[in-house]
Amino acid sequence: MELISNVKFDKNGLIPAIIVDVNDGQVLTLCYMNDEALKTTVETGKVHVFRRSKGRLMLKGETSGHTQTVKEVYFDCDGNSLLFKVEQNVAACHAGYKSCYYQMCGTDGNGIKIVEEKVFDDTKVYK
Repeated sequence: MELISNVKFDKNGLIPAIIVDVNDGQVLTLCYMNDEALKTTVETGKVHVFRRSKGRLMLKGETSGHTQTVKEVYFDCDGNSLLFKVEQNVAACHAGYKSCYYQMCGTDGNGIKIVEEKVFDDTKVYK
């Protein structure tokens, strides 16, 4: 697979992947892929990740049904990170927000604020 030959996995066999909404450019999440996750993502057109906490391959949205359909794939100049532009079904964040980056830390010293509205009730999806 041409993409695989152009990327460099780290010493743990992983590569970071930034996931972006193809329609509005919003960064949705950062995940990690191993060789199997990357191959499966390219073959199926659905984002698959390597869940470090569980030590296994997982379809993004496996539990919630909030899958990500791959539209474009990029790799950086050093081949050590990936960027996927996806069509997001509902939301990327397990906390109920479209993006995992729904919190902003103000540079004015006023603390952290939530900058998105929830798009689903996470307590009903993840029981």
